Amino acid sequence: MSPPTDTVPTGPILTAPPPWNTKATMYLIPFWTSSRTAANLPEKAYHPFEYQSSFSSPQASGKPLGGLSMVQIIRYHSTPVGPYDELILCPGTFEYPLPDSQHEAEPTTKKKTGKAMRITRIYVSQKYTCWNGRKLWNLPKHLAHFIWSTPDPSNPEIQTLRVYPHDHSPPGGVPYNPAEPTPSTTPFFKCTLKVIPYLPSFPFSNLWLPKMGIDVSLVQPPLPENSQASQGELPGTSEWVKMGGYEQVSKRCKVMWADLNQKEDGEEGKGEDNFFPGLKRWNLGVVMEDGEANFVEGERWAAPRHTL
Repeated sequence: MSPPTDTVPTGPILTAPPPWNTKATMYLIPFWTSSRTAANLPEKAYHPFEYQSSFSSPQASGKPLGGLSMVQIIRYHSTPVGPYDELILCPGTFEYPLPDSQHEAEPTTKKKTGKAMRITRIYVSQKYTCWNGRKLWNLPKHLAHFIWSTPDPSNPEIQTLRVYPHDHSPPGGVPYNPAEPTPSTTPFFKCTLKVIPYLPSFPFSNLWLPKMGIDVSLVQPPLPENSQASQGELPGTSEWVKMGGYEQVSKRCKVMWADLNQKEDGEEGKGEDNFFPGLKRWNLGVVMEDGEANFVEGERWAAPRHTL
């Protein structure tokens, strides 16, 4: 079952408070961000709008530390705001400022920061999830057009995806238009996803990872508001948000190869062989079929008075 990715909602923004319990197919591509790369994240780690704000500032929002990272492609079939597609970039762990109340309660501690994973860039295919994701969890969502295809109709286990953002931001592309009215003609992201045949499926939940010492909590800085957005889909926020109960679970997971060659056919020497530092052209990943992704209310606190 595939969500309609080419339909632009025309009604007012649909708000949907948490919890969100969703049904989805999730493609997870893990990779490692080195400390050297983290110290100088490429510009593409952020959307052009957030890149120009405190959201990307190490002084205001915390130093990138690197470590376990993730590209996720999610096809939501059922959510409180309808079906949609999503592309997520999470380039590892970041420092974040602790709430002022914690400093006041522990005046002798020298630790002024915590550490948690952070999503720095997300594209989604409809405005309702864009508005709600930003407002509820500080997720820096922006609109894009997702085009899926099956190169070989006899083998549906191979899927291709191209994501065309509304920000027209590829290097050498059209200058950024803050209204973000229409998709770019150049994809920001391309991939081919191939399930490895003959390997058995298996169950998985990301809530098992903390038992192995991997913290899956997300801590997101406040977001800037884009009042010029053409669909009113880009609100800002003023508080930090910690998502500690985000669950991804499936009883039918399969191992896959992800081809992240970003070059267009017939353009030898143009484009990139991979998508992001730490990723190769070919990467092992997991597809979670008939899965569930569940979101709860996040922990919130005001931006601390101290700086990092």
